[in-house]
Amino acid sequence: MSMSIAQGLHVNAQQSEIKLKGKSILVPMRLIDDREVVSVGRWLRIAAIKDEEWLETEPVAKPEQFVAALRQSGLPADIFAFSAPIKGSAVGAGFPFEMDNVAAIRTRDYAAWWEGLPQEARKNTRRAAKRGVEVRVATFDDELVAGIKTMYDETPIRQGRKFWHYGKSLEAVRRDNSSYLDRCEFLGAYYNGQLIGFMKYVFTGDTARIMQILCLNAHQDKRTIIALIVKAVERCHQRGLEYLIYGKFTYGQKTDSSIAEFKRRLGFEQLEFRRYFVPLTSRGRIALHLGLHRSWQALLPAEVLRRLLELRSWWLQRHAPSGTSREIETGVSGPAREHYPQS
Repeated sequence: MSMSIAQGLHVNAQQSEIKLKGKSILVPMRLIDDREVVSVGRWLRIAAIKDEEWLETEPVAKPEQFVAALRQSGLPADIFAFSAPIKGSAVGAGFPFEMDNVAAIRTRDYAAWWEGLPQEARKNTRRAAKRGVEVRVATFDDELVAGIKTMYDETPIRQGRKFWHYGKSLEAVRRDNSSYLDRCEFLGAYYNGQLIGFMKYVFTGDTARIMQILCLNAHQDKRTIIALIVKAVERCHQRGLEYLIYGKFTYGQKTDSSIAEFKRRLGFEQLEFRRYFVPLTSRGRIALHLGLHRSWQALLPAEVLRRLLELRSWWLQRHAPSGTSREIETGVSGPAREHYPQS
């Protein structure tokens, strides 16, 4: 079913496949102004632009018209969430918003970034090379896919939680990593010819966003993750890009974490932007007023959340399948988070 409403914006109604917690699911979708808007959730349904952070242009060019079309589309949703561009002015006049953030390295001036790093970070980069790590652009082929699968299958637990990619078939690994091949780049970190780490980043306008970065725990002492990030900054600089983005700098109330400190030492800074939350139903308005649109992690005090995450990590490590590699708790490896509303 398709229709034309809300001052000429075109709407198409169907379903779309997304991934939540590593699993593919079908969710309601409306195609509005060439944007797939998906609805996720049970008791509170959140609508969002599918793959919003991987778009090449701003998610919503005409917010008022877009929201009007969404209201008329019949998409089952209580709240519509969308972001303003990282660089730019407010786009949703009158819409409720909260400040969100990303962790970004400014890549226009590679020399200035390098000289601004702490001495220890530069030493770690040189240490990786001295220990035999070579980082280079990798081709997405059978060899790379097989190497990625080896990393996926090393341990069922990463960053204190179940690793969604553990145990996937070779074809599933290929499919999961085949998105945006026309505007992405893979970096491989090699030791004695073996792939021990990789990074995938996607070009989105004048930025590159890290989609996944991972290394074998057995080779973390070689500073593999650091070597991958340094090479990515160099590649972004060569392309004349403005930023390299690695997820968020601050997640909810977790303002002090090992991953935040790791990013800080490598010259990442926090860039803030507005994220809008537009109520579409009475339930949505009440949920926004009570702050229930946020994840449960964001609602908990930082210290309580820290202790719960430590307990989860301990429990998962204790019950990990025998014969698998245990996670080394550095907080710096693992995939970039998948950003979809959580129910």
